[in-house]
Amino acid sequence: MTLSRLLPIFILLASASSLAFALTSQFLFDKDPCILCLYQRVPFAVTGLLAILALRLNKSSSLISLIVIACGLIYLSGAGIAIYHVGVEQHWWISGCTGSIAEDVTLDQLRASLMQKPEKACDDVDWTLFGISMATYNVFFSSLLGLVTLGAGLQMSKTRKREMVSD
Repeated sequence: MTLSRLLPIFILLASASSLAFALTSQFLFDKDPCILCLYQRVPFAVTGLLAILALRLNKSSSLISLIVIACGLIYLSGAGIAIYHVGVEQHWWISGCTGSIAEDVTLDQLRASLMQKPEKACDDVDWTLFGISMATYNVFFSSLLGLVTLGAGLQMSKTRKREMVSD
């Protein structure tokens, strides 16, 4: 099997397993996601779809290396979202997703919010393993996926260019 097939399969498996883990945590273990948790899922969904697109292309297509490079950049943007989330969890910076009430809330707005199911605050950590939150694990996982995928995509692109020059 060629690299132009292995890399999209790797990306698809990494993305699908990450989303499966997140959804399993949510629905089987009742770990409600906050809005930043949901945002962290987007890069995995996008890279999974791009991997499917790459697998549908002819294995000699030059678009595959571009898709792999794009997936690497998307994973790195996911790491950025996760870094932001960790900062909110650790109270390194202020976010609109914390569990605090805004100071300029009217009595009617407060009554209306009491009637709704509260949104999960982004600084409320539900689950840790060895004292590390899921968002922190995602920083490392997305960074690693991004660097590996970006490097492999750039290498594939260079190899492809050399093959085109020698032909």
